[in-house]
Amino acid sequence: MTLRPVTGIAAALGLALAAAQPAAAQQVVQINSSLPEGSFAHVFLQEFESRLEAALPGEIDLQIFMGNTLGSEEDVLQGMSLGTHHASLSASAVTQVNPRAAVFDLPYLFPDRAAVQAFAQSEAGALLAEGFEGQGMRLLALWDNGFRVITNDVRPVVTPADLAGLKIRTPTSRQRVAMFNTLGANATPLSFGELYSALDQGVVDGQENPAHVAASSRFYEVQDYMSLSNHVYLPTFLLFSSSLLDRMTPEMRETIETIAAEMAPWTMAWGDETDAKTLAELEGKIAINEVDFPAFQQAAAPLFDDPVFVEVIGAEMIAATRAAISGQ
Repeated sequence: MTLRPVTGIAAALGLALAAAQPAAAQQVVQINSSLPEGSFAHVFLQEFESRLEAALPGEIDLQIFMGNTLGSEEDVLQGMSLGTHHASLSASAVTQVNPRAAVFDLPYLFPDRAAVQAFAQSEAGALLAEGFEGQGMRLLALWDNGFRVITNDVRPVVTPADLAGLKIRTPTSRQRVAMFNTLGANATPLSFGELYSALDQGVVDGQENPAHVAASSRFYEVQDYMSLSNHVYLPTFLLFSSSLLDRMTPEMRETIETIAAEMAPWTMAWGDETDAKTLAELEGKIAINEVDFPAFQQAAAPLFDDPVFVEVIGAEMIAATRAAISGQ
């Protein structure tokens, strides 16, 4: 008996079997931020999500968790070192895993955001990134956060003398604590998640953060004065777990790294525009005042030689940062 070819049936069966195979699983990336929904960090991460999912359609699922949903900044950073957490958009807490990041705690170091971008592309930026790699994570980009200002509910701060006796919440950073104690305040480290309640209950008199953080976190509800001290510029650090990145294809990893870097100037431009807009929106909600910059610079100058800074950051890191900024 002659057997007839069953090419059509076989082809149909092949298509059915192929359809029954599970699609390649999406790469899930869970990213944490300590800031609330609606904050600048949320804006940045939503933009990142949009760009990533457009560049990698169906291949990646970026899941954003705001308000420390995945744990405190410190817990998430530790988890990234252990490989149990994927990614974080962090700020001050990173000094606990990479002391070189404390260079951003040096007062009046960066005159503007252009200087920050020059730093990121310099030898100093490479030294900073190297410090994270030794902790099981990689720095993909420095995004904006802003110049920090002081708020409190006691009095306007115009000179360092006005800080005398004020309990000012700082991040859990030895360098920021040293700065505010040197300036005459009573520095009080607290996690960001506890801050609003601490201000409301009078546990602390004030705090220091970029103006837009004070606005999005509604600190004006529990604070009377905002003083534009601009004492330090702090970026946000976009960090990914090394173990997560190593599990990705080279193409996916390169796409993520490229988009993260491309977004850096976009976030800086957003910061410049937002500063002016935020101060205008806060008019009538909180009293805003300028400060005596020369007085603050003079009071803070000894910190550049303070062992609390130099021994932690490293003289090489400080010198490279100054060189990057002066050569801008």
